[in-house]
Amino acid sequence: MPDIHIHRDHHLGFLEARKIAFAWAEKAEEKFDMEYTYEEGDTQDTLVFSRTGVKGFLLVDAHRFEMKAQLGFLLGAFKERIESEIGDQLDALLKAPHPGAQKTPAAAAGKAHKAAAATAKRPAPAAAAAAKTKKKA
Repeated sequence: MPDIHIHRDHHLGFLEARKIAFAWAEKAEEKFDMEYTYEEGDTQDTLVFSRTGVKGFLLVDAHRFEMKAQLGFLLGAFKERIESEIGDQLDALLKAPHPGAQKTPAAAAGKAHKAAAATAKRPAPAAAAAAKTKKKA
């Protein structure tokens, strides 16, 4: 399986890095139908993501972002493009002011728990597609 490895150093501090990780996860969920779970730690957070053809994780701490992902056979042909786009997204988020920058850490933590709960309640994409197909018939 083709692997993606992206490493970005930063000087944002842990709380701002956490906000950026949330922003990336929300964009990936919206744009690529990615499912994710976010585990907050004292010094490092772990964002685990997956969808058909890709699975991986993003480690976030006070000094770096470290992403590793495995691509399935079909997406493996697009490894360079996918790696480049993810890198560009992280770079853009690191350079741009984060929309949640004014939020307090407690508000950001609450959002993380809501995102995790929403992910847990959502049906798997295949089940959702099957449900839609049944409704149309």
